[in-house]
Amino acid sequence: MTTPTFDALRGQLLDAAAALADGPDALAGILSGIVDDVDRALRERMEIFPVCHHSPASALAMARRLREKQPKVIYMELCEDMLPLLTELRNCRLPVAVQAFASELDGFPQDWAPLSVVAPITEASAEYQAIAYALDTPGVELVLVDRSTDHVFQWQPRKDKTAETAVAPEGEELPEAPPEDADLHGDAVGVEMGDLRPRFAELEQHLLHHGKVRHWSEWWDQYVEQPLGDADYDTYRQVMVLIGSLFRRLAPGAHDRVASDEERERYMWTRMRQHLAATGADAADCLYVCGAFHAASRVDEFGLDGADTYEISPRTATKWHYGLIPSSHSAIEAQFGLASGSVSIAAAVFGKSLTRTGVTPYRLEGQQGSGAAPKKKAKAAAVVSPVSRQVADRLSGFLARPPVLDTLDEDELLGWSVEIVRLARRNGYLASTADAIAVFETSILLAGMRNRARPTPYDFQDAAVTCIEKESVPGRRDVRRLCEIMLGGDRIGQVGYDSLPPLARDVHDRLTPLGLKLEQRGVQRALLDIAARPELGRCSDVLWMLRYLMPQAAVRPIMGERRLGETAIQESWDLALGTHQRELIELGYEGITVEQVLEQRLRRSVWGPQATASVALRAVEDATLYLRSRRFADELGARAVDLLAAERTVDDAPEVLRRARRLLAHYRATEPVLPGWLESFVKAGYAHYCTLLPNAFVDEETGTRQVAAMLGFLFSMESLALSLGCDRTQLELAVAQSHPTTPAKTALLWAAQHQLGRMSRAELRERCAELLANPLVLPAYPQYLSGFVQALEPVPALAGFVVEAISEAFAKLPDPVLLPWLPTLITTLRKEGGDHVGLLVREAGRVFPAGLAALDSWTPPWSAQPAEPAATGAPRAAAGPVTALLTAHPEPTDALAALLGCPGPWQQPDPEPGTGPVHDLLRRHPDTATALATVATR
Repeated sequence: MTTPTFDALRGQLLDAAAALADGPDALAGILSGIVDDVDRALRERMEIFPVCHHSPASALAMARRLREKQPKVIYMELCEDMLPLLTELRNCRLPVAVQAFASELDGFPQDWAPLSVVAPITEASAEYQAIAYALDTPGVELVLVDRSTDHVFQWQPRKDKTAETAVAPEGEELPEAPPEDADLHGDAVGVEMGDLRPRFAELEQHLLHHGKVRHWSEWWDQYVEQPLGDADYDTYRQVMVLIGSLFRRLAPGAHDRVASDEERERYMWTRMRQHLAATGADAADCLYVCGAFHAASRVDEFGLDGADTYEISPRTATKWHYGLIPSSHSAIEAQFGLASGSVSIAAAVFGKSLTRTGVTPYRLEGQQGSGAAPKKKAKAAAVVSPVSRQVADRLSGFLARPPVLDTLDEDELLGWSVEIVRLARRNGYLASTADAIAVFETSILLAGMRNRARPTPYDFQDAAVTCIEKESVPGRRDVRRLCEIMLGGDRIGQVGYDSLPPLARDVHDRLTPLGLKLEQRGVQRALLDIAARPELGRCSDVLWMLRYLMPQAAVRPIMGERRLGETAIQESWDLALGTHQRELIELGYEGITVEQVLEQRLRRSVWGPQATASVALRAVEDATLYLRSRRFADELGARAVDLLAAERTVDDAPEVLRRARRLLAHYRATEPVLPGWLESFVKAGYAHYCTLLPNAFVDEETGTRQVAAMLGFLFSMESLALSLGCDRTQLELAVAQSHPTTPAKTALLWAAQHQLGRMSRAELRERCAELLANPLVLPAYPQYLSGFVQALEPVPALAGFVVEAISEAFAKLPDPVLLPWLPTLITTLRKEGGDHVGLLVREAGRVFPAGLAALDSWTPPWSAQPAEPAATGAPRAAAGPVTALLTAHPEPTDALAALLGCPGPWQQPDPEPGTGPVHDLLRRHPDTATALATVATR
């Protein structure tokens, strides 16, 4: 059913469509349908107030209409579960964003975590005007009717999770780098009332081209904001619904988006009818505030008399946390794909409109960052139902009337030109008075080329960039950014102390002794003299936990560190908690105190699906450092034992060795006995690595560093493991069963055999000499050296031998062989043995002479050593160091002779060399002499 109100306009549009298309077609249906949408929205018994987000015209019209109508119930398009947070806005400085956050999901895939939804609110927005009016006016109820945050993700698959985050359309010129503070919202999904933008790319490009503007924000400001700024309420409503209907009908290829919009509209109208039925409120006293796109809805549920068959699906069991986080103009622009500076310009236009029109805006009482709103004690106008009054056709006159060209405000433009030159000079540009004149004249020229008498802020920006920036940017801000700062600045919001979650307030309270304004943005230096003021030690504990939980830029230590067994005396910190207020607030969603959050995260890390023994050991170390909880550390340590026993790979062996050594040294120095879990860990690790050692030697995917770490754990923990009941035979069998095929692992095996006493150093020298003498093996010799370098982890006593092996290679190889071989040696040592180069350098410094003068007469110590006896064979006991050793220390020989039944004057010299009872005894039992000789030559 249609009313005669818009018959004249409908006829004009149909005649135009017929003339253009040479007969009735789809164009006529679209134009007629747009008029029907406007007619339908205006005939609805509940008054619909269409808005566009961050529109000064919408905010101004809202303030006027609220004072005129004085509604008792306001239905608003915003997530219904965010309503309790709106009262906290009075404790904040706008802009801020209402946030819903969930880290533990139930009903959504776990890889979606964390889920976050934000709804930014600025002072120059229609929704804030409605919120301020409803919260500060007695007897007025504010009802949020849009889908819940849970339904936001129920209705969107993962690939469309950020569908509501607008993307910069083709043709827009956005800055290459994001503006400052553009990431205040993180990766949250943004929801905002009044997303009004063409979803037909060709239509948007057509409007930008013929409007002679660069981006959509400029087109909207020139052709919608300025004409509607002084328009009456009926004209405003009809134009906004007309634009919403146009963009809704011209949306080809956006069926999924339109279906989601229609689902939201069914949801909102169902909620409004449910509320009216429950409260008995009169529709004439209600106001429905929604985006102009939704005001032109065509769903069956539209209106109070619409269908009532829609069923709202239940929410999932996901637990949502709610709070306020700081926002900024640049963050809103970045999230919703608006042109840089458009929100700041909109705020400046709103302020100028208030001054020009004399409209008093609504502000929450006690709102930070603004003075209290003056209370206007004017008599409220009589409420007039939209149905009872006759709605006139304002669209015909608005569409037929040419745009009003504002006169040039020379004083305003001149002030802009002078101010931008001043800012440019402060930021390194060589700007002068001549540039100010050029900006002034170019702004007027550009405005004339774009068919407007008064330059807009966008014309001024283009003129300033052309005249001042030229080809280079000397500082970190370009001229376009300076224009945004000058015209309104990137206003950054702040959440007040009373609206912070308990954890954030607790952090502020516990850091009070520092005497800093933690809510202030920027970096502040905190100096902690813990020795003079012991109470600052508790502040240090909080800072170190925040350092662990928050981004590094928020809490950064300048002086001081926290290690096991160390106590800080003085510390220095750079704190930026005010700048990173969002991260601190989101931390508060996880617990009441930082200790609770840290314990939860550590527990979650060791019981997660990707947990390993090294992760658990790190958690034990962190719990000891930050929480100082022996009970919790023991719990995590017991989990580390279970994880180590369940591992089937040795990829984390180096990390396990490093952390196990550190924890063992800490407990030995601070505790009378070792914790039970650590003893169990050593026992389990000894058996575990002995079992996996033979396979690790032959496995191609297991690196040399991992095998060296396994051997390092076995050899360094051997004494403790044996005292706890482990069997050394298990290690000997594991080494005996190892048969590596790569040179590096072969060298590791030789080092292990040497440590076990199965291979002497002389035999190691012989094998290295054989490798150098074999031209077929020579190209792989750097890999053998790499294995020996890695062997310093389990057998650090081999440092001298590794220096000897490298020195022998340099001494014996000829230059034609050595020079091509050097790059491979250097890259191999750098890649495989970087951690042990320092040990080799120190050993080389100890062995080699300190000056060049002594180098000519220097003899390597390994060349001066006598040859070692072979592992088997007859002893050379006739003369030499063995005889001298036995003569100087006869007690072992006397005891051995007594056991063998050969008493005699052993200390008397033999009558002749090579004769006598001593030599007879040694010839009959050569093993003892061989062993003693080996020890003596070491």
